[in-house]
Amino acid sequence: MLAAVFIVATLKPEWLSESRVSSLVDTVSLKESSYDGQLNPGSYHEAVKRSMPAVVNIFTSKASAKPRTRKGANPNSADPLFNFFFGGQPPEEEPSSSLGSGVLVSPEGLILTNHHVISDADSIDVTLSDGRKIKAQVIGSDPETDIAVLKIEAKQLPTPITLGKVESVHVGDVVLAIGNPFGVGQTVTSGIVSALGRDHVGINTFENFIQTDAAINPGNSGGALIDTRGNLIGINTAIYSNNGGSMGIGFAIPINLAKQVMESILTNGSVSRGWIGVEPQNLSKELSESLGLPENTEGVLLSGVLEGGPAARAGVKPGDVLIAVNEKPIKDVRSLLNQISQISPGNDAKLSILRKGKEVALTAQTGKRPKPKQQQN
Repeated sequence: MLAAVFIVATLKPEWLSESRVSSLVDTVSLKESSYDGQLNPGSYHEAVKRSMPAVVNIFTSKASAKPRTRKGANPNSADPLFNFFFGGQPPEEEPSSSLGSGVLVSPEGLILTNHHVISDADSIDVTLSDGRKIKAQVIGSDPETDIAVLKIEAKQLPTPITLGKVESVHVGDVVLAIGNPFGVGQTVTSGIVSALGRDHVGINTFENFIQTDAAINPGNSGGALIDTRGNLIGINTAIYSNNGGSMGIGFAIPINLAKQVMESILTNGSVSRGWIGVEPQNLSKELSESLGLPENTEGVLLSGVLEGGPAARAGVKPGDVLIAVNEKPIKDVRSLLNQISQISPGNDAKLSILRKGKEVALTAQTGKRPKPKQQQN
């Protein structure tokens, strides 16, 4: 027997191994859990179930592609930069297609998405959660906030998503991002609200972003950022990345701003903002000293005033320092832009000016902010 075992072990060791494995399997017993139909603790399934059907995939095409560039972004820079979900691609000569996401917000077929998702597109197709593919019409878009409104015509549309309240969103809240990253199909990722009111980012003219670390990637642009109740709290817009992929810093346009822009587009066909015709400049310490301003003065230097514009008609002069609008302090150029844009054209803006060391009160009747160059005919 020993001799036989020795020969087998030497010439055919696998025989002994197989025998041993078979013996082990025969003696193993597995304990399986019983499924009672209940969700796992901490599951966000119900929130996703309510909101996911309202998230659509958007496919656009155009006859010839042009390089997509954004103000402040240098595609040749080696430094990390803000990548839009179509950014970083070289220009093409042949017909091209792009993908993104959108959110159905009304039973009439209105869809919120990003302006950069559908800009310059010759054709826009929307794919619903049930697989139906429908042509979409652009109702209007606003490149300065990167919001666009589409409309589709179809029977038995999915239940629209419920709009949340930004006031209920806090830093540290769990949020979910839903979209179509890389075209793989609807995908849900989770994270938290990293920050609120993010501006000075250099993505849009008007910025008030929700920052999140939920993984969002190319194709998520225009998709939904929802809370754990399934309510829409933001439209995913951009990521901070040096490689084109998610690095845990994403930005979403808050739903209150998206809704405001949508309502303006539906009512007026475009977004109308106030404008006074000045060229503002941030105050640095050196500039304040050269102007002889009191220490810690906050405001903006008006280095230029448009001749015949609202500010010029009100008596504003180059060299004035604007410190408040309608009694609200102005800290920098962006806060001035936001304050004036919120005043409807034709209404008065009370300007507090520092001129030669004295404070002067002027009133300007706001005009209509000119369209961005890319919108002008």
